[in-house]
Amino acid sequence: MPVFACLPGWSGVLEVEISQLHIRRSALIKADPGIVWEEFTTFERISAWLDQGHKLLAFEPRLGGKVRFSVVIEGAERFFGGTVIELLPGREITFDDGWEDRDFAYYARVTNYWTFRLTAVGDSTLVELFHHQYEAFGERVHDALDSYEMAWDNKHLRKLREIVERRLGKPDLNQHEK
Repeated sequence: MPVFACLPGWSGVLEVEISQLHIRRSALIKADPGIVWEEFTTFERISAWLDQGHKLLAFEPRLGGKVRFSVVIEGAERFFGGTVIELLPGREITFDDGWEDRDFAYYARVTNYWTFRLTAVGDSTLVELFHHQYEAFGERVHDALDSYEMAWDNKHLRKLREIVERRLGKPDLNQHEK
């Protein structure tokens, strides 16, 4: 995966290519992309919705910024994360994702990528989360894709939608599901 850099003042269109084998989760948020993007601008704002199911330890929403999580797997705290490799303010952020202890499981030896992409859709924003580059698993790609697909849900993006829409004074569209 190439590293993409977007400098201040960049006016071109550049997006990380999402590999063919990926997991995608999405939420449609009734707000302008600029409003939604505000929730990607500081560690505090990001952790309000992304710090679920794992612990968000660091997220520097800038090119070259560090991203670090921890999660308990089989009774042991494991750490993963990487570096922001692409930043298109208001539109997209990508970071590489690798495990610090690369020997505890087959999937820990591979680096994947997370991309958050915001797209205007009418008066709303489609927020997509891609976890991609499963091709790197080689012979274990079937197991890896299946395992991650079952483990990932949409709680992060649902929480993001709740935060944005509550800030804008919109009714909680998830209320009937609680």
